Amino acid sequence: MTSDAPVLVDTDDRGVRTIRLNRPDRLNALILDSVRMVREAIEDAQADDAVRAIVLTGDQRSFSSGADLQAKAEAAAAGIEEPGSLLDDVNEIIMLLRDSKVPSVAAVYGAAAGVGCSLALACDYVVVDEKAFFMLAFTKIGLMPDGGATALVSASAGRHRAMRMALTAERVHGAKALEWGLASELVDAGTQLERAQEIAATFAAGPPLSMAATRQAINEIALPTLRSDLNREVVGQTQLLASSDAAEGAAAFREKRAPRYTGA
Repeated sequence: MTSDAPVLVDTDDRGVRTIRLNRPDRLNALILDSVRMVREAIEDAQADDAVRAIVLTGDQRSFSSGADLQAKAEAAAAGIEEPGSLLDDVNEIIMLLRDSKVPSVAAVYGAAAGVGCSLALACDYVVVDEKAFFMLAFTKIGLMPDGGATALVSASAGRHRAMRMALTAERVHGAKALEWGLASELVDAGTQLERAQEIAATFAAGPPLSMAATRQAINEIALPTLRSDLNREVVGQTQLLASSDAAEGAAAFREKRAPRYTGA
């Protein structure tokens, strides 16, 4: 895999597979190719007995700023229609991470926004520093949280904090993210990946059947209806995407101006 690929994958001799989002010029915003590469890397890990833990990360500027709205707009303007849906593939990644036979650790630098927030929170353990932040900015462009965010943020932080994030688009940084339950551990700046790989190696050396049973039990209690939650988000988001407000939100985003919503 070339170093300019949108996703880089490496498995070390401890059985830790590191999946790194690699679009630094776009703050690791997600396109269909990158999402499908992440999905494939996780699926391959399930089939490879040598892989005992997964680390998901970005670079030292950003974990992921969410879906690449600019790339989508450029493709639409050029008359290019991508096969399949980015959200469908993101949703499958979320389910894969919940149901994975191997534990996963997110190393979050900078923004974990939109579906980037979902990808991080779907992991079993989340490592952040003070500059890392989680954000749901969907309502700013006339949309709703998706990629499992409604379930994952609520399960992690509770209903009122999930509402606060979703309705205000507040950035929840480092120590507050830890306090709210969005993160598992706060580390020194720039050490997220090193620490995440260290934790993953500990998991990889642990008893795999015990680790899998423990994760399954906790996830079934915390996220028992995740598949139906994802489906509910898809229905709601599809309806919103067809609205005039969503079109206005996208136009305002591209034109870097305040949107004028009408409720239509």
